[in-house]
Amino acid sequence: MIFGPGLDWLSHTLTRTEHATSEKIVVLDDGTGLQLQDSGLLYLEPPTGRPNPNNESLIVSAGIHGNETAPIEVLNHLLNELIDGQWQLACPALLILGNPMAMDAGQRFIDVNLNRLFGGAHRKPEYRNFPEAERARLLEDACRAFATKHSANVCHYDLHTAIRPSLREKFALYPFVEGRDIPDGQIDFLLEAEVETLLLQHREGTTFASFSSSELGAESFTVELGKVRPFGQNDLSRFTGIANALRRRLKGEEPPKRDKEAAPITVFEVVHEILNTGDSFQFHVPDDVANFTMYDPGTVIWEDSNTRYTVGDTPEGIVFPNRDVPVGQRVGLMIRPRAYNQRH
Repeated sequence: MIFGPGLDWLSHTLTRTEHATSEKIVVLDDGTGLQLQDSGLLYLEPPTGRPNPNNESLIVSAGIHGNETAPIEVLNHLLNELIDGQWQLACPALLILGNPMAMDAGQRFIDVNLNRLFGGAHRKPEYRNFPEAERARLLEDACRAFATKHSANVCHYDLHTAIRPSLREKFALYPFVEGRDIPDGQIDFLLEAEVETLLLQHREGTTFASFSSSELGAESFTVELGKVRPFGQNDLSRFTGIANALRRRLKGEEPPKRDKEAAPITVFEVVHEILNTGDSFQFHVPDDVANFTMYDPGTVIWEDSNTRYTVGDTPEGIVFPNRDVPVGQRVGLMIRPRAYNQRH
């Protein structure tokens, strides 16, 4: 088999964290091709002539942060099902375990946050010789090659879990691209995956999903699915929504009918990105605050020697608060509710 005796994709990745490349395409009994392009980087292609009813190509990534293990286990289980012949692949797919070295170490990253290195940020001089910078370059190249070969309706779902509690356990972020609207089908997919909250980002960033949106034209989302836990300690029953939704997409099945009485998705928009501005920076949010905690007008969120950020006329919430980041990197996002009506 492609991974060697007694190994599945995850165990193979953890034993070969730097490079593991094979030009050989392993063909399953049903004709599906699997190619290991590098450690944690797997290309899947249905046999020629098999229908792709949804006319799409999927990139699904997990483990961009090495300690966010539940989505990694979800992807591994889906691949095991495919290899075991439990279902057939309908669309081309690129499956990614993002940071194998950090996964093996049980750490968020080794030297620098991989999810701040995309869109070419890995070329900055300060990241030279860091393994995450090389990994970002490799993943960008692999995604470009995939999107060039399979250009129709490329979608990218970058799966994560959060390092802190959240008042809304599952939520997605939609990267900013000037002038585009969210397709209703993507909203339906998120709800199918039990993701009931969506954040609209306000500018291009250096995340993996922002790269695939801006440079590849993909419909991309960063999807937060729960709490960080070590391998083997995840309750995967809490991730059946995303597993079932991805399996359905990979199989090329139609989406389930939406109950017209079901609650719509809740939408927030980012109104301010908090950055660590240097020695005088003070962040007035407690370390244990949960994502989506709301603050009243007039609350001071952060300040430095030149600037003070105060909540405006309407309440604002915070997501991803983390004061322990390098100068220039994101400390958190300020958000506020936004009305949204699906078109069907």
